[in-house]
Amino acid sequence: MALQHFTATQFRCLASAELETNPHYNLIYGGNASGKTSLLEAVAYLGRGKSFRGATTPNLVQHGATEFVLLGKVMDGSRLSTVGVRNSREGLEIRIDGDSKGGAAALANVLPLQVVDPEIHSLVAGGPEHRRRYLDWIAFHVEQGYLELWRRFRRALKQRNAALRDGASDAALGGWDRELAETGVALDAARRRILEISRPALEETGMALLDSGLGFEYLQGWPTGRSLVEALRDGVERDRQLGRTQAGPQRADLKLIHDERQARKLVSRGQQKLLACTLILAATEVVQTHLEKPLLLLLDDPAAELDAESLGRLMATVIGLGCQVIATALEPDTGLFPEAPALFHVEQGKLKKVA
Repeated sequence: MALQHFTATQFRCLASAELETNPHYNLIYGGNASGKTSLLEAVAYLGRGKSFRGATTPNLVQHGATEFVLLGKVMDGSRLSTVGVRNSREGLEIRIDGDSKGGAAALANVLPLQVVDPEIHSLVAGGPEHRRRYLDWIAFHVEQGYLELWRRFRRALKQRNAALRDGASDAALGGWDRELAETGVALDAARRRILEISRPALEETGMALLDSGLGFEYLQGWPTGRSLVEALRDGVERDRQLGRTQAGPQRADLKLIHDERQARKLVSRGQQKLLACTLILAATEVVQTHLEKPLLLLLDDPAAELDAESLGRLMATVIGLGCQVIATALEPDTGLFPEAPALFHVEQGKLKKVA
C-alpha cells in the first residue's frame, strides 16, 4: 500500500496543497505554524475520517470557506484506488472509487495508517480510553468480524445506559444485561488475543527503543473471579445512581510496566514518547504482518523531546518496518533516512516540492 498522490483544499491554513509522494520516504520541513502538522492531519483524515488532534469540522474548514476536500490515490499491489473526503456543515461525505457506502471503516481498510505526533504521550500518560482505542485499532485489522462485534457491544451499552436513566425495571435491564455480557465477553477475549499476538513485537520494539524490559497487563474492566453478568447484577444500584454502566470492557485498561514500575506514573517525557512509540510501531508491525502490505506512517517532528541517540533508535526502528513514511521537521534533515526522501517545503500554508 502506498499513497501516491494527495491533495487538500481549504483544510485549516492550506488553501490548496498537493503531494506527489515517494513510496518510501517523504520529508516536509518548515518553521513553526507553517502548516506542517496541518498537512499531516489532512493526510491522516483521509485514512480515518477524523482529526488526530481531536478538532471539529468548523475548526478544520479554512476561514471563509464552507467545506474542505481531501483526495488521494492509493496503490495496493497492482490496484489503484481513488479516495475522497468532503466535510462541511452538512456532514461527512466519503467516496472510494465512486462508492459512498463504506464509511470511515472503508477508509481505514484502503489507507491503514498510524501517527506519531506531539500528543502521543497520552497513550501512556492519558486515560484508559486511549489504550482501549489502541487495542481496538489492531483488532479491527486483525480480528475478523471485530468491528461488527464492537458495534453490537456499543449499541447494547447505549441502550442499557438509557434504560438506567429512564428507571427501567430489573427485568427490563436483564435483557440488555444478556446482550451486553455476550458481546462484552467476546470483545474482552478478542482484546486478550490481540495483546498476546502483539506481545513479541511489543517486547522486541521496547528493547530496540528503550533498551530495557517492558511488560503489559490487561485489566478487563470488572472484578476478576466474577462473570460479567454477575458484575452487572451486583452493580445495578450504583449504575442506577450514576446513570451509566460501570462494569464491562468499556472500563478496560492496558497497564504498562517499564523497569518494574508503572510507566504512566514514573517515566520522563522523553521516555514516555519512546514508550508510546513502542506501542505504535509494534502495532504497525503486527497489522502489516497480518495484511501482508506496508502501512503509511506519519511522523510529526520525530526529533522533539529526544536526544540524538534516542532519535537514532526511533528512526532505525521506523526504517526497519518498511512503511511508507511522511515526516515533518523544522529543517531539511534528510539524514533521518537511509536514502534521499522526497523533500517538500511549507511556508504560510503553501507547499512546494524541493527534491
